[in-house]
Amino acid sequence: MKAVLEQLDAKREAARMGGGEARIKAQHEKGKLSARERLDVLLDEGSFEEFDMFVEHDCTEFGMAEKKIPGDGVVTGSGTINGRLVYVFAKDFTVFGGSLSAAHARKICKVQDAALKNGAPIIGLFDAGGARIQEGVDALGGYAEIFQRNTLASGVIPQISVIMGPCAGGDVYSPAITDFIFMVKDTSYMYVTGPDVVKTVTNEIVTHEELGGASVHAKKSGVAEGAFENDIEALVQVRRLIDFLPASNREDPPVREVFDAPDRVEPSLDTLVPPNPNKPYDIKELIAKVADEGDFFEIAPDYAANIVVGFGRLEGQTVGFVANQPLSLAGVLDIDASKKAARFVRFCDAFEIPLITFVDVPGFLPGTKQEYGGLIKHGAKLLFAYAEATVPKLTVITRKAYGGAYDVMASKHLRGDVNYAWPTAEIAVMGAKGAAEIIHRKDLGDADKMAEHVKEYEDRFANPFVAASRGFLDDVIQPHNTRHRLIKALRTLRNKELTNPWKKHDNIPL
Repeated sequence: MKAVLEQLDAKREAARMGGGEARIKAQHEKGKLSARERLDVLLDEGSFEEFDMFVEHDCTEFGMAEKKIPGDGVVTGSGTINGRLVYVFAKDFTVFGGSLSAAHARKICKVQDAALKNGAPIIGLFDAGGARIQEGVDALGGYAEIFQRNTLASGVIPQISVIMGPCAGGDVYSPAITDFIFMVKDTSYMYVTGPDVVKTVTNEIVTHEELGGASVHAKKSGVAEGAFENDIEALVQVRRLIDFLPASNREDPPVREVFDAPDRVEPSLDTLVPPNPNKPYDIKELIAKVADEGDFFEIAPDYAANIVVGFGRLEGQTVGFVANQPLSLAGVLDIDASKKAARFVRFCDAFEIPLITFVDVPGFLPGTKQEYGGLIKHGAKLLFAYAEATVPKLTVITRKAYGGAYDVMASKHLRGDVNYAWPTAEIAVMGAKGAAEIIHRKDLGDADKMAEHVKEYEDRFANPFVAASRGFLDDVIQPHNTRHRLIKALRTLRNKELTNPWKKHDNIPL
């Protein structure tokens, strides 16, 4: 018996070494952790329960029958993050470059199935060279099996992908379906076709980093929700994100003990909005001063900076914040901002996370680039997301709410539950100057008359009271009381029941 146990220990130790010390050392030299080291950082100490440690591929082509390593390039299993169950898979670059075989895919599918069945988040750590060429269509079939499960799990359990090395070809589409993608600067990249193919087809000469590095996807494409300095920072931030999320759509978002008084007032908010309507201010200051203990986990901070989205808490309960950012493009809605916010709103709605929307929006961004890029349909995504959402929706208009952008930003007309405005709010079809120039076109040559018309329009519409008189606002509130009013409103919505008409699925304007 002792010999058998010793044999088991030896086999386990061999499997844990993956491709061996030399390849692990090569990972370290590139500034990367090994797959198992990453799981040690991500999961609570001692909580990892591994699946399929001894699985090997069954390929016999191209001499592969003699090249077998236990685990076959991916480490899978379950563990906990701050005591809460998660399922994980970590591609092991030291074994066949982390490439995907049929056996490798079956391991990932097994944890996907377990996560869906047991209602727990799944986190994938990617560091791989794509499909295993020696297996051909079997590898492609393995990818499709994973994609199918990603799709069925969408909106049922949170799915998080962390790109920690190469991720190319078919490998990119599993992360693309998941809810959040984090990347590591300088060591990770994602693209459908690599630099060599790009050069052959388009004659463009581009590096891995320029084509699909973390900065590209976190700032330009919006594919990634965050870019972090190294493996450890990325994994620590995943742990932080998990703390805000429910395990599945079958349970409520987590509520944690909080030491921030619900009736805390913030006198500084009374002067947050500058007297000059064209002067910007930082909407993140408002979010930080409203959220419990100033804790705000921003999503995609470097992409479409004219809108801010992320998670925080009110009275210990997770909420999603969406806010126009006057510091960037005056807070206008454009294609990128609309897509970013729409996806976030739909995630929150899928997982019963209440939405807090801060509005300071002068409208949609004009111009041929936006119109040719499909601003109409992309803007409609955000409208659609808010309109279909049945979670509690609380809205505060801080300054401008002009034109169709007023409607889109969680207005009362899109089933906003509680809609507030600060006294500085202006709700109108457009700014006073533009409106006066249209209404009083005949007086355009008379500066004095035009000044009178502008003032007349400002007096009539540059305030929240017209909307309040129609019932489109529930109250005009003091800025310093914003936190207290939102918390009290949220308490009234804890038992909210609202359902949409039955449908197989909607047809959001993609």
